[in-house]
Amino acid sequence: MPRAGLDPAAVVAAGAALADEVGPANATMGLLAARLGVRTPSLYKHVSGQQDLNRRIAALALGEAADAVGGAIQGCAGRDALAAAARAFRAFVVEHPGRYAATIGVEPSGPDDPVAAASGRLLGAFTAVLRGYDVAEADVDHALRMLRSLFHGFATLEAADGFQWSADVEESFAWLIAFADRGLRAL
Repeated sequence: MPRAGLDPAAVVAAGAALADEVGPANATMGLLAARLGVRTPSLYKHVSGQQDLNRRIAALALGEAADAVGGAIQGCAGRDALAAAARAFRAFVVEHPGRYAATIGVEPSGPDDPVAAASGRLLGAFTAVLRGYDVAEADVDHALRMLRSLFHGFATLEAADGFQWSADVEESFAWLIAFADRGLRAL
């Protein structure tokens, strides 16, 4: 019988919080069980194993990031939408580095995979940002990869305390947004 109050969503949420704390590689089923006050085999009533847990954390994180970015860009266009999306994405990654790291390299297993749905929502939010620019349909994938590379790179470096120079990080981020805006307007 599953522990009262413990269900797949609660296990995944606890796993995501643990990944944020110790990193996704260290968020093991054993450590998660200890945090939840259950024995490890009890978790298998809610997730099928470590790989399933990791995929569910990735889907959760992609959905949360999509909600953050999508909500931030509501009513915005052009540079305002770009800046709102960048700030929301950065804040999510810095606040949730472990669960975000769990999304890297996760491939959807098919169109019904929750990873595919959540990833599609996040890409949809960034695609909406691009509608404020004159990006040719043939170049949308390139523009999305450019934005992801810029925002992912900055946010993951910041989350890992990778900016040790004396320049203000906020000024650098504003510079990055201005750079991306100029590049997209120049297309």
